[in-house]
Amino acid sequence: MQEFEPSQNVFGGKLETCSDAPKTGFFRNGCCDTGSSDSGSHTVCVVLNDEFLAFSKYVGNDLSTPNPRYGFLGLKPGDQWCLCAGRFLQAHEQGLAPHVLLKSTHHRALDIVPFDVLKQYAIDLQ
Repeated sequence: MQEFEPSQNVFGGKLETCSDAPKTGFFRNGCCDTGSSDSGSHTVCVVLNDEFLAFSKYVGNDLSTPNPRYGFLGLKPGDQWCLCAGRFLQAHEQGLAPHVLLKSTHHRALDIVPFDVLKQYAIDLQ
């Protein structure tokens, strides 16, 4: 049975929902929860945009094209999605990272992406 890591965000508080429509997360529970079977660390809650979707497709992960075989409807700009932390960092290095919701980003993202990098893209800082 899969064990969840504690559902805490990067601030150490309660991990907020990233998206229920489309349903996101490694466990498809709407949150960027992670656990031992999530080798991709789907922990960064982002708001997708055209540039990032094109970049992701270019590097081999087409998120915009529907794949009915897996019940995947495809994503569009404005959708919120739990992104792999490594892919987010790669997009940042290319100047193509999307906006981030820190309260919905799992604290384990910090194992891969420095907090200062995440903050650069945050849209939920007050």
